[in-house]
Amino acid sequence: MEAIRESSYPNLIYRGKVRDTHDIGNNKYLMVSTDRISAYDVVLPNVVPGKGSVLNQISSFWFAKTEHIVNNHFIELGIDSNDLELEYPLATRSMVVKKANRVDVECIVRGYITGSAWSEYKSTGKVSGMSMPEGLKEGDKFPEPLFTPTTKADEGHDENMTMQEVIDMVGTETADKLTELSISIYNYAHDFALAPGIIIADTKMEFGFIDDELCLIDELLTPDSSRFWDTIGYAPGKSQPNFDKQYVRDWLNSQGWDHNPPAPELPENVVNITRDRYTEAFTRLTGQTLR
Repeated sequence: MEAIRESSYPNLIYRGKVRDTHDIGNNKYLMVSTDRISAYDVVLPNVVPGKGSVLNQISSFWFAKTEHIVNNHFIELGIDSNDLELEYPLATRSMVVKKANRVDVECIVRGYITGSAWSEYKSTGKVSGMSMPEGLKEGDKFPEPLFTPTTKADEGHDENMTMQEVIDMVGTETADKLTELSISIYNYAHDFALAPGIIIADTKMEFGFIDDELCLIDELLTPDSSRFWDTIGYAPGKSQPNFDKQYVRDWLNSQGWDHNPPAPELPENVVNITRDRYTEAFTRLTGQTLR
């Protein structure tokens, strides 16, 4: 499967860490999920072939599943569009979406203590500045999911935000709506994923305004934006078996990388295992065959 580092479709208006966005007119964008992979907000020097197709198709699955909670920007997969002349492999990794005015907040929901939340808790007893009970173990489930927003940085590292900072940026009504919708989507997805044997430990979402309505945009509940754990083998107090980017993070940390550019290149076996884990997450969650 050919790897896509950058898409060559015309009218590129935005290049993110992983996605390229193209203006195709009529208030629509073509969003292309490339095979680039990032960790700790740094794009790695090599790609994971086929990764973009997984991200694109799993996002479209979740957009359809969560429409009863909130509307989103998704129109159709590039492969299904009659308006675009797309050729493999771009078609399987692209979607046509509505234009939106992005809210510059990463809406992170944490259902379990892990990652940076675990590191903060060990040092301070807090998560995103909020006091937590004593005696939590890595991987413990929170009594209720936590909304822990961060800045949306186009370059460099995202920074934790307090709710007051979110309110100052977007207003009380929108801040409350971001919190409510993010937690509702997380709870729905978490419960859905348990049946095929996956625990969604945490995830991040983005929102934007489309015709003055707050809607989901970008990606949704992918192995890039979420931690997917295997229910078989889950036990607090250790690193969990996973189907997400944690394998890449663990390898990078084992190299002594300081999380600043440039990142080390991933070896072939790490790339292959990461690709297989992403594909397993898609298959388990959707019950579909990756196109």
